[in-house]
Amino acid sequence: MNDLIRRSITGAGIVIFLLAGFLLHPVSFYLTGLILISAAMFEYYRIISSTGIKPMVYPGIITGLVLYTISTFVASGMLKSEFLLFLIPLSTLLIITEIYRKQERPFDSIAHTVFPLLWIAFPISLFPFTAYNQEGLSSIIVQRGVIFSPEVVFAFFLLTWSSDTGAYVAGITLGKHRLIERISPKKSWEGFFGGMILSAIVAFLVSGMFNQFSRFEWIIVSLIISVAGTYGDLAESMLKRSTGIKDSGSIMPGHGGFLDRFDSTILSFPLVYLFLVLFGG
Repeated sequence: MNDLIRRSITGAGIVIFLLAGFLLHPVSFYLTGLILISAAMFEYYRIISSTGIKPMVYPGIITGLVLYTISTFVASGMLKSEFLLFLIPLSTLLIITEIYRKQERPFDSIAHTVFPLLWIAFPISLFPFTAYNQEGLSSIIVQRGVIFSPEVVFAFFLLTWSSDTGAYVAGITLGKHRLIERISPKKSWEGFFGGMILSAIVAFLVSGMFNQFSRFEWIIVSLIISVAGTYGDLAESMLKRSTGIKDSGSIMPGHGGFLDRFDSTILSFPLVYLFLVLFGG
């Protein structure tokens, strides 16, 4: 019971942090994404460093933040998409820097420096493209002259939380059949379907509030989130099991670190974005 209370209090804090950040204003939207990338990438690098591999922590994080910042300006129309090509010299610079670091395992270092750019920074850098020049749920503080709606990101996290909650409740009450026990001993098929069902129900109930998809399409989005999010959880569990740690961090009591809390996000959001591009209104 104490664990459930601790998780609930921490979960409420996470919800407030995200809602305040993404819904308040375009600037707070940007800053919230900045925090997520910085914290999650730092945790990843800390985990890898514990194995003896020494990734380029701060150059890697800075490159991730540059990707997110340029993506924000491109999405808002303040920069042309060609500016994303600046990531090419930055990526090249990471390789050149490694030559001078004299590490025993330089290519392991390069690989683990670059991987979180693809796994963490890239998915979160898609957030602005779903918000700028989009009609729908407006931010609490409206910025004049800017077409901006955090609707997709807000709905995405609402359905993600629903899936996580359904999976947790069904898992602890009904869970008997393990999903992939060698990677995550606690995850069950009952929890997986519980999360999928609750997320679909929430999508059905709240779809009338949002403009980007029809009710049926929002249910499809909820299924994408549940399935891809589960694989995101398993991917991070695989990382922790292979490196011998329990949680990616301890900043969120009952939930671990940022990477623990948002592991499902970084795998499922790119697929939701793809669905938006192909079928969104």
